[in-house]
Amino acid sequence: MIYRDRTDAGRELAKLLAEYRDRDDVVVLGLPRGGVPVAYEVALALRAPLDVFVVRKLGTPGQPELAMGAIASGGVRVLNRDVVEALGIPEWQIEEITDVETAELVRRERQYRGARPPVAVRGRTVILVDDGLATGSTMRAAAAALKQQGAARLVIAVPVAASSSCQALQREADEIVCGATPEPFWAVGQWYRDFEQTSDEVVREMLDASEQKRAAS
Repeated sequence: MIYRDRTDAGRELAKLLAEYRDRDDVVVLGLPRGGVPVAYEVALALRAPLDVFVVRKLGTPGQPELAMGAIASGGVRVLNRDVVEALGIPEWQIEEITDVETAELVRRERQYRGARPPVAVRGRTVILVDDGLATGSTMRAAAAALKQQGAARLVIAVPVAASSSCQALQREADEIVCGATPEPFWAVGQWYRDFEQTSDEVVREMLDASEQKRAAS
């Protein structure tokens, strides 16, 4: 399956999540930035609140591409202790890197959400959405953070994914919904005709529009 754009992908994904429509306990979270337009359509179809869920990787000292953990919206930090211990990373360095990434996370959240508080997830069914899964590392970090925040049920939902990533995430969530798992899978963007980068402004506009639609309904 090739989607026209993220809007089309979100509408198709929403059809697979119809059982969650009109439920008071459901909240839809989009991973920025590309996951938010998909999540917007899902939230609209399910008549559920929409929010953004920001994740920042904690790179190891001198090897920022190698993750030793992640931080996420809500002040949650997840550490991979195997990596930390294998590399002998001292606590002060972990805290230093965490402080830098936390400042960036807060900046982005403020940019996306403004003064509006985040949607509460404790005790709720959370549908966590992105525009696709390649390695799944960001989604894995987000899932771990949401568990720490007390989500009662976690559903990971994406329009397209590498089948191996979907299988690997089975342990991280209560349910995985992958719209398509084509093979061979090289990159998420190859399954979209229009895969233009989503801007911060579009993320903010969609969050505002979702809030207004719910207030008016």
